[in-house]
Amino acid sequence: MLPLLLTAVYGGNAKRPVIRMATEATFPPYEYREGTKIVGIDPDIINEIARRSGYDVIIEDMQFNSVIAAVQTGKVDVGASGITVTPERAKSVNFTMPYAQAGQLLLTHKTSPYRSVADIENHRVGVQMGSTGDIYVTKNIRCKIERYGNSSMVVEALKHKKVDVAVVDSEPAKVYLAKNPDLRKLEEPLVMEYYAFALSKKRTDLLDIFNRALVEMKADGTLEKIFEKHKSHVNSMAEADDGSSWKRFCNALKTNFVSGDRYMFLVKGFLVTLEVSAAAVLLGLILGFIVAVIRCTADQTGNLKTIDFLCKIYLTVIRGTPVVVQLLIIYFVIFGSMNVNKVFVAIVAFGLNSGAYVAEIIRSGIMSIDRGQLEAGRSLGLSYAKTMVLIILPQAFKNVLPALGNEFIVLLKETSVAGYIALEDLTKGGDIIRGQTYNAFMPLAAVALIYLAAVMLLSYLLTILEKRLKKNE
Repeated sequence: MLPLLLTAVYGGNAKRPVIRMATEATFPPYEYREGTKIVGIDPDIINEIARRSGYDVIIEDMQFNSVIAAVQTGKVDVGASGITVTPERAKSVNFTMPYAQAGQLLLTHKTSPYRSVADIENHRVGVQMGSTGDIYVTKNIRCKIERYGNSSMVVEALKHKKVDVAVVDSEPAKVYLAKNPDLRKLEEPLVMEYYAFALSKKRTDLLDIFNRALVEMKADGTLEKIFEKHKSHVNSMAEADDGSSWKRFCNALKTNFVSGDRYMFLVKGFLVTLEVSAAAVLLGLILGFIVAVIRCTADQTGNLKTIDFLCKIYLTVIRGTPVVVQLLIIYFVIFGSMNVNKVFVAIVAFGLNSGAYVAEIIRSGIMSIDRGQLEAGRSLGLSYAKTMVLIILPQAFKNVLPALGNEFIVLLKETSVAGYIALEDLTKGGDIIRGQTYNAFMPLAAVALIYLAAVMLLSYLLTILEKRLKKNE
């Protein structure tokens, strides 16, 4: 079933072997989006290598600092996002021969006084987290480092003067300079480097295939044609003044949401967010209920001590670690060797996280019921289980309903980190639009408004449910 689904989505031939590629599609002209399709220099090269070698290609869009981890754990076969060869990375993955020379450039405002690398010491420097620019600045320059998720966010921080200088790869820097005429680059590059494709050590067969194809593509001019093709993307980035503020606003709305049906990224992302949230709420409620009953039974009867101890460990670990860390551990470690659907991974991660908090909420509700009611039920001949189900739990549920509602609302918003495992949820949809339009405000504002509307609707429904429960008292 999964191969058929992948064929329908990506247009591949289910009978042909597949190369799975991870990238971050906010790195023009190497990776960017046109509509729903990830395009650029790297996808074109990978697709050409695959064509010559009899493979199909599946491309996953994820955070840059997750790309190497995805390759290392075998979640994907190749990482391509302007990746520079470093000794540290070479310990985790195999690298192909270099296919492009690039460099890390320093961008700043045209009116700023910075002229050389020495001038930026002790100033605020924005870098992409996990990039070679980040590594170089950390090791060699005394400054206040601000780390961001991708290069477009670094440039946005520079535009809004959150940082004094931005470190950006040379080719994307051309795009950002064309898009933002108020910025300039320092003539002295920070460092020169070479790009290569990162390959999983589990796919040693691909190293020879990639290197042989790259040699052939250099010899027959295919590589040069691919690079020339995407120069047009850089040249089309400059914008003219659109006149009045109202006209600029309308044009921005059109660019961000209408052109290329970009609003569909938000629609599809919201549906994924709802799917993950609803399933995780159900899993969390079931798991939390079981854990709460076990803990209360152990407290009130002295039974189930061993299981109660395991529940305490679960609660301590889950409540003591961030949900994004749990998500990455489940995806890259627990399911590291398995090709598991990312929606399922997200449901498990957020469900486990929510279950720990729901367990304590329900437990507090059960323990708030007077112990005399438990004893009265037992004196009437009811078993402990029947007393809990018929007398204690209905009252406890009414008491904790507001707290449960708040937990469900928190869970809905927590799913915004699902993009770390390349899941295109609502927040990721906004990131995709921002990566295409290089505009931060409107995509983020749209995402915030959608979350706000969803939370308000949930709050309204919970208020109605509370009123009905009170009427039935």
